[in-house]
Amino acid sequence: MTYITAVLGVFFTFASSIKILGWQKYIFETQLAFFRKYGLTRIHMFLVGIIELTAALSLLGSLAYEHAILNCIGALCITLASVGAIFFHLKFDTLKDAIPAMVTLLLSSALVISNQTLLSQFLSSN
Repeated sequence: MTYITAVLGVFFTFASSIKILGWQKYIFETQLAFFRKYGLTRIHMFLVGIIELTAALSLLGSLAYEHAILNCIGALCITLASVGAIFFHLKFDTLKDAIPAMVTLLLSSALVISNQTLLSQFLSSN
């Protein structure tokens, strides 16, 4: 699961940085066009970027500090973001456009499942 955590952490650090800062013009413009097609604004794209960055930092932090709660939080955030992305791609685009989100959903779901014991303990203590 360490490899999945690292891959998702690095990927979403990259993806979120483009949504937040717009530093890579081609990818930024492509993603912004998707958001506009969905009836969303630049602000929505920025907020999605913040969620992705929070998830990425949680995952990378879980590796650095060996903290399973951070891993679970990061994986859950990516799972939710991926479900949202799949929904919008399938509603407005093609199946092909949804494939990256489906892959991140599968990987983040694997992390959530691997943390299932921790998650159930956390939920039962509250």
